[in-house]
Amino acid sequence: MNITRENIDELNAVLSVKLEKNDYEERVNKTLKDYRKKARIDGFRPGMVPFGLINKMYRKPVLIEEVNKLVSESVSKFQLEEKLNILGDPIPHEVDENKIDWDNDTEFEFKFDLGMAPDTEIKITGKDKIPFYNIKTDNKLIDKYVENYCQRLGEMISVDKASDKDLIKASLVELDDTGAPKENGISVDEATLSIEVIKDESVKKSFIGIKKGDTQNIDIRKAYPSDAELSGLLKIDKARLEDISNNFSVTIKEISQFKNAEVNQKMFDKIYGEGNVKSEKEFRERIAEDAKPALSQESDYRFSLDVKDILVKKFKNKLPSEFLKRWLFLINKGEYTKEQIENDYDHFEEDLKWQLIKDQIIKENQLVVTDEDLEKGAKEVARAQFRQYGMNNVPDEHLAEFSKKILENTEEKNKIRTRAAEEKVIAFLKDTVKIDEKEINIDKFNKLFEDKKSRK
Repeated sequence: MNITRENIDELNAVLSVKLEKNDYEERVNKTLKDYRKKARIDGFRPGMVPFGLINKMYRKPVLIEEVNKLVSESVSKFQLEEKLNILGDPIPHEVDENKIDWDNDTEFEFKFDLGMAPDTEIKITGKDKIPFYNIKTDNKLIDKYVENYCQRLGEMISVDKASDKDLIKASLVELDDTGAPKENGISVDEATLSIEVIKDESVKKSFIGIKKGDTQNIDIRKAYPSDAELSGLLKIDKARLEDISNNFSVTIKEISQFKNAEVNQKMFDKIYGEGNVKSEKEFRERIAEDAKPALSQESDYRFSLDVKDILVKKFKNKLPSEFLKRWLFLINKGEYTKEQIENDYDHFEEDLKWQLIKDQIIKENQLVVTDEDLEKGAKEVARAQFRQYGMNNVPDEHLAEFSKKILENTEEKNKIRTRAAEEKVIAFLKDTVKIDEKEINIDKFNKLFEDKKSRK
């Protein structure tokens, strides 16, 4: 086997892999022998099929598979041994006229294009001034948290009269042209209608103020022009919709309204445990304290965006753009057109530059993600998942047990590792650059993101 690299320029190279028969033959024969042990062919006992017959039947697909595996392994090994700092993955050479005849060739050559990462030398000093926004836990912010709790802990209650956002349980009956129930027509004994999602305003208004036991006729097509919604409501296949009348009678059986939970001791006990919070004042103080970690994360996230903008502007090295566009098209398997990739490429390149900068910071400053960092990150993920279900006081031993299960998932573990590495980079930058601290309320803080979008 012979592997060579030809540098086209500072950012692009071509890798050539040449294989001779003795490079792959042993692997091919071993696989064919395994096929022979398992083959079941009429006229032969299991494991007794002549090797020549197996070779004739399966050699070509086995050859293709083993050669491709060998090439892939060899390219990966070459990258590690040569310490090649490449972007993306090697991709088939754009201009490769070497067509393989798998039936007759014994020597093979494969060529791959490589996109080389440029040397990243971003100088970061105390002269770099970056804003850091501390979000105030003022009354307006606490009011929003309280409102959120009221909605999350609210419930549906039965009411006598319908308003614009209520749910209605009703019986539906299809009518003929005279307004009488249609013979063999659709009849739904218990349908659920949300007044809020009715599309036609006149139909929507006709339900406001309606009472339990009332009956009214509606144009059901105006109310639900979507076939998917209408077939679900009437509990029939979409194909049957062509044959139904537009006119239906609706008889109200029940009206349900969502009611926010009240701010009282019951709410305090449900959120923080019985007796731990005893007044609305304590409740608001506890919310303010509990909000600090989440607000701190939001501030760090905003800082990461601002520091990214500033450092990416310092990144003057070019990237192998044409290679990267081809690579993006190939790895997405046609999910995006070349035109779409071209239009979004600037955003991708900005993120890639930021990743290279982070890699430089991690390498130069020997920032290491430890097992302790992974455990801490997994606990944060677990804590956030419990909070989604209103569980704010999960014991540490339960968090520890749940976090272990999270780390057993390789994909989740890699996400936590990536997040922990970024947190270390952000912490390093906060200690290195000049921080321009600003106190800001939540509305102005959120507006920063809107302003950033409008500038792009």
